[in-house]
Amino acid sequence: MRYYNLKKYFQDKFGGRVVKISLDAGLTCPNRDGALSNRGCIFCDDKGSGTGAYLAGLSLQEQLNRGQARARGSTVGFIAYFQSFTNTYAPLAQLKDMWDEALAGDKVIGLSIGTRPDCLSDDVVDLLSSYTAKYEIWLELGLQSSSDKTLALINRGHGASDFSEAVRRVKGRGIKVLAHVIIGLPGEGEAEILNTAGFIAGLDVEGVKIHSLYVSRGTELAAMYEQGRFSCQSREEYAALAVKFLEAVPRGMIIHRLTGDPDPASLIAPEWSLEKHRTIDLIKKRLEDLDTWQGKKLGAERPG
Repeated sequence: MRYYNLKKYFQDKFGGRVVKISLDAGLTCPNRDGALSNRGCIFCDDKGSGTGAYLAGLSLQEQLNRGQARARGSTVGFIAYFQSFTNTYAPLAQLKDMWDEALAGDKVIGLSIGTRPDCLSDDVVDLLSSYTAKYEIWLELGLQSSSDKTLALINRGHGASDFSEAVRRVKGRGIKVLAHVIIGLPGEGEAEILNTAGFIAGLDVEGVKIHSLYVSRGTELAAMYEQGRFSCQSREEYAALAVKFLEAVPRGMIIHRLTGDPDPASLIAPEWSLEKHRTIDLIKKRLEDLDTWQGKKLGAERPG
C-alpha cells in the first residue's frame, strides 16, 4: 500500500472490519452560540457538518441502531463517532452520559470525538483518558490549516498554537489524536498545504483526515462562491495536492480520509466531490504513476 489507511489499521489491530457510526448529540459550538462568534466557520452548514439526526428527533440509541443496520458484511466492532458540531462543548456530566450510552451499544469498541482544540478542558481530557484501558479512543481535532491568516479568513476562532497546545495536553494519556485538514481553502496553494503537513508531522499525531473543500447551501462560503470571490479546485488539482500532502507526512500516520463527503441535497459545488471513489482512485493512480508514497519526502522506504 502506498498510504496507511484506516481500514488497514483496524485490520491490523482488531483482526477484522470496524465501522464508524456518525452520531449527532444535539450540541452546539462556541463559534456559533456567541461565545466566540455567531457566524461559524465559513464552510460549516446548519447541521454542523454532520447528519442532522438530532433535529430529526433520533436518539443516540436510534442513531446507533440505524448505523449498525446499515453496515454491510461482517464486522468485529463499531466506533461511535460524535461528529456534529463541538462534542466536548457541554457540562462534563452530560458528556459522560452520552459517551457511556454510546459505549453500552452492541459491539461498540470505542469512541471518536469531534471537537475544537480550544474546547478541551482538563476534566474532559481526564474523562476521555478514563476510557482508554477498555476502549479505542480518538480525539478528532479540527485544524484545517496551520496558517493563522487562513484560520482568521475562514473564521475558525482559534490559531494553530491552540491546536499544538491541545495535542501536547493529551499526549501520554492513551488518547489518539486525529487532525482534520482541508485542501482548497481560499488563498491556499501548495506551499500552505505542505506547511500544514509539516506542522502536524512535527506534532506526531496518530492520524489525519484530508478533506476537499466543497460549497454547501446556507454557508458564508456559498455567498463567496456566488459572488465570484471563491472558485473550487478541479478534481485533478485536488488529487495532485493530496499526493504532495501524503508524501510529507510520516508513514505510520493513519490516513482516515482522502476527500470530503458532502450531503448531495445541500451541495452547490464542485459536483465531482459527490464521486468520492473516483477521487480516491485518481489519488491512487497518481501515487502509482509518480511511483511515490506516504512519507517519501521524509525518507520512508518504498512500500513492498
